[in-house]
Amino acid sequence: MTRKKQGKSKKKGISNLTNTILSILKKDRNQSFNYKQIAAKIGVNDASSRNQIIKKLRDLQGKQEIEEVERGKFKVVINTEYHKGVLDLSGKGTGYIICDDFDDDVFIASNNINKALNGDEVEFYVYKRRHRGKLEGEITQVLKRDKSEYVGVIQLHNNYAFVVADSNKMYKDIFVPINKTNKAEDGDKVLVKLEDWPENADSPNGKVIQVLGKPGDHDTEIHSILAEYGLPHEFPQEVEEFANKLDTSITAEEINKRRDMRQDLTFTIDPKDAKDFDDALSFKILKNGWYEIGIHIADVSHYLQEGTVLDDEAYQRATSIYLVDRVVPMLPEVLSNNACSLRPNEEKLTFSAVFQMNDACEIKNEWYGRTVTYSDARFAYEEAQAIIENNAHIPANAGIPSINTSIPKEISITDKTYNTTPEIAQAILKMDSLAKKMRAKRMSAGAISFDKVEVKFDLDEHANPVGVFFKTSKDANKLIEEFMLLANRKVSEFVGKKDPKKTFVYRVHDEPDESKLANLQGIVSKFGYKLNFKDRKTTSASLNYLLKEVNGKKEQNLVDTLTIRSMSKAEYSTHNIGHYGLAFDYYSHFTSPIRRYPDVMAHRLLQLYLDGGKSVNEDIYEEKCNHSSNMENLATKAERDSIKYMQIKFMQDHKDEEFVGVISGVTDWGIYVEIISNKCEGMVSVRDMKDDHYAFDQEQYAMVGKNNKITYQLGDEVIVKVKNADLVKKHLDFNMIGKNE
Repeated sequence: MTRKKQGKSKKKGISNLTNTILSILKKDRNQSFNYKQIAAKIGVNDASSRNQIIKKLRDLQGKQEIEEVERGKFKVVINTEYHKGVLDLSGKGTGYIICDDFDDDVFIASNNINKALNGDEVEFYVYKRRHRGKLEGEITQVLKRDKSEYVGVIQLHNNYAFVVADSNKMYKDIFVPINKTNKAEDGDKVLVKLEDWPENADSPNGKVIQVLGKPGDHDTEIHSILAEYGLPHEFPQEVEEFANKLDTSITAEEINKRRDMRQDLTFTIDPKDAKDFDDALSFKILKNGWYEIGIHIADVSHYLQEGTVLDDEAYQRATSIYLVDRVVPMLPEVLSNNACSLRPNEEKLTFSAVFQMNDACEIKNEWYGRTVTYSDARFAYEEAQAIIENNAHIPANAGIPSINTSIPKEISITDKTYNTTPEIAQAILKMDSLAKKMRAKRMSAGAISFDKVEVKFDLDEHANPVGVFFKTSKDANKLIEEFMLLANRKVSEFVGKKDPKKTFVYRVHDEPDESKLANLQGIVSKFGYKLNFKDRKTTSASLNYLLKEVNGKKEQNLVDTLTIRSMSKAEYSTHNIGHYGLAFDYYSHFTSPIRRYPDVMAHRLLQLYLDGGKSVNEDIYEEKCNHSSNMENLATKAERDSIKYMQIKFMQDHKDEEFVGVISGVTDWGIYVEIISNKCEGMVSVRDMKDDHYAFDQEQYAMVGKNNKITYQLGDEVIVKVKNADLVKKHLDFNMIGKNE
């Protein structure tokens, strides 16, 4: 890639002088400038250039585009209405601005971006004309940069360098002076920080702040994913030292302050490879036939004190990040995997929600507070599932002697066949029964059931993917999910219903956008499905029916993904609007404080209110909620990118192999195909479809051959061959073989 060197010629700065002068005056509309100030901003100081500036100023004044407010000083004439919004750039360099002032997004042509970058908050005005029926505008200034750091590959020249950003939404290479390359070698992957973007410069200026390594190297690419979103991959030394010095012993004095539940039957159910056990369940049958079920959560806020470097770091991170080959924890290991992890046969400090309920799942009593607990056993989901499945034929009122307690060797975390205690097996079976009733109640109240298939990888000792498998949610997963939902819901009800004026951290989920639902209907109708959006209840019922109907079919992953995208995004807020997807009027996150900071805030606030404390400042907590939502969003993007990276790495070993896939997207530049056997998605470029001239039919979500009339439509099964798997650019390209007849 060749680039014009900046500052090559003073004449370059005045090649499009009228627009440059207008841009300077528009940027600071309330300030006046003389020709010398404009010349300095452009970066010219010779007499010829200054004379041209003076001439252009008079021309613009004559056209009444600028006015002379005092002798020799000019301001732009404001005769238009300005708006604020956020820029969403496409890979082609054009963009759309999302703005509350308009129902539709505003199109911005590439020549009207005016140095704004993706995600920036910008000021703009709207033209009277429209672009293909859409509103069109021009950006006048950048109000706030969304990000200032970019990952890319450095290209060294004699006395300067350019960084070519990995992101296809960064449309300019970044100019780096040779003394700011941080000893990077040509071709290194680096993290570059934007410093400024001079008025007359084609590219922004930056400096290399970190050399990440060589492109294609595994650790380099994983660290690049994190760095792209401004996420850390290690703790600062002072934070590690602070955490290691914490007193994590459990004293008799501390136990005396708490409800002692160490004698209650308690166990954990988690993924097989988990190290941070956030939650445990306790189970007791009461004399009146009710059940006392405790949901015990690691008491992170006991160790994580406000005003410490540890708490500051946890707040900044706000969430653990689960990449394919590693976890970037919110808390250092001494807490996340040790002191706060509810490991078996260890006393732990916990924060608990304890419920007494009958067989109909009616809550008869509830209690919240700090406890000390002792986990009697640890199970993987597969082990708990085996207990449920092995006893499926046993009647609900069967006694302990008839329960099958065996855990087969194939799924055992001990790698041996063993028997759990009959009491624990009985607890799992009873709680499974209660969980199914609670789930049925939620569904009838209008909750939506998203059981999306998760893509997982078998990795070798060097973190290379050697296989792909799909993780689905079974009864054991749903058992834990229902009791966590119960605790999250009841905690928020306890605070919010009791005193709505008290500030609390809610997990809220708005109703879906009607236009997105209409778009979903348009797509799923191609597969023969119909949706009913008459009211809230029929909407959720028809969405659930759709998700059930597609289960196990070729289009399942596509429809699941599109349905999730049609939903609003769940977020944290002090303003409770309920949770649409769960059909709850009150909902919070309380059950995972090891990996989510909002849960830590919920623990602190609940304890404050239990102690009779006054409500906290809502504005401060709303800001914390916004930060937590933003960090969750970045972590999700990084997790998604790591899956994409592993999929491409996996497909590198399968070049020239043929695969059956489903068309998951159609655009005017190509067809996206998701392979059925491993869920890897790649693109067939329309330029590579040589058998005919293909045109994009937007109405049909299809690519149609001009002569042969072959139609490739969304949802069609096709056969593709891997053309290219580019780890650095994270692109997977296919060649189209044809339809799968």
